[in-house]
Amino acid sequence: MDHGRNEFISNEALRARRNEALPAGLPSKSGVYVARAEGAELWDVEGKRYIDFIGGIGVLNVGHRHPKVVAAIKKQVDSFLHTSFGIAQYEVYVELAERLNRLAPGPTKKKTALFNSGAEAVENSIKFARRITGRPGVIAFEGAFHGRTLLATTLTGKSKPYKQGFGPLVPGIFHAPYPDAYHGVSVRTCLACLDHIFKTAIPAEEVAAIIVEPVQGEGGFNAAPPEFFQGLRKICDDIGALMIVDEIQSGMGRTGKMFAIEHSGVEPDLICIAKSIAAGLPLSALTGKAELMDKIAQGGMGSTYGGNPVACAAALAVLDIFEEEGLLQRADEIGRRVRESWRSLQLGVASGHFGDVRQIGGMIAVECVKDGDPHRPNGDLAAKIQTEARDRGLILTTAGAHAQCLRCLVPLTIGDRLLDEGLAIFADATAAALKS
Repeated sequence: MDHGRNEFISNEALRARRNEALPAGLPSKSGVYVARAEGAELWDVEGKRYIDFIGGIGVLNVGHRHPKVVAAIKKQVDSFLHTSFGIAQYEVYVELAERLNRLAPGPTKKKTALFNSGAEAVENSIKFARRITGRPGVIAFEGAFHGRTLLATTLTGKSKPYKQGFGPLVPGIFHAPYPDAYHGVSVRTCLACLDHIFKTAIPAEEVAAIIVEPVQGEGGFNAAPPEFFQGLRKICDDIGALMIVDEIQSGMGRTGKMFAIEHSGVEPDLICIAKSIAAGLPLSALTGKAELMDKIAQGGMGSTYGGNPVACAAALAVLDIFEEEGLLQRADEIGRRVRESWRSLQLGVASGHFGDVRQIGGMIAVECVKDGDPHRPNGDLAAKIQTEARDRGLILTTAGAHAQCLRCLVPLTIGDRLLDEGLAIFADATAAALKS
């Protein structure tokens, strides 16, 4: 079978063209140039096959080119590609909003608006919160990642490379610590710091919203315990602020629930959704309590491309696949399998080097450290394992403040045999990196 090999194109040749044509600021995590993808596998332009453990950075929970997604896209393409929903509307947008409203946690009636990217969903959530409350201030968290537009960059809780040289940033944004048991940051400390912010930086009555990731993605796959979100909910209710959850990486079934906030039993006011919602097509959503969403005047929200009909058709297929293939349960199964494999390394060959293995559903990370010390991150080791894995046919990427974490966002459609093959490659890569 031809897996996309082209005798006239190589990774090296494309890398040279890339360096000539593209800005240096665009990242290149793997150096692999893909010709074809299917399920949880990629083939590069030289015909080499890779197992994909990162799924487009959490975009491909239903895998590459799922047949039902492809069929839905083709069917929609045969009808029309774009009208702009604000001009000539269409059923797939309405149907997708209806389904997201039903899936959103909590008993309160919901409404949904569709956009293009995660950053755009975040931007609109803050804009709407300010309009709804009439207040300017927003609190985000250290270690957070909310996107690369100016406001989303300001909300992000990591300075390099996201904020470096891009200031002045958006005013009215404040950061609090996020719970991290492995590094000794408690829920009690984090909630107390919010009160400190109200006393020293911005009065509580001027805070429009608190925005939080239920599981920090770029921050290292830190999952705060339920009592943290219950505490945030109470604080928001007490001061009259909105609680916004960013489910862009943790949502769409990745943690064994459709939304990670469901693990806490808390109902947020607004939910930012993107990444795996449309299996690789650009689409995002902002789902919120209907009474709040309706406070934005007509024309106060919108997007030329947002809710593109082809992307909506793909998203509806994604939701069908979750139901039909039991992917929420599969997320838990994958997570347990990966966790067990990585913890065996932690207790064996990587003892003292793998400091923590964190897992919630199919969202798993291992943190590389020096001499077993949580306060001595080892980004160099994570990078070596990433390179050794790539050379052996496994695609990984890093996370964490020092890029010291290796994360797994493998498509939830992967079979056990392929998953085990990927885990075996990871183990070999770890052993090789530790010897080098």
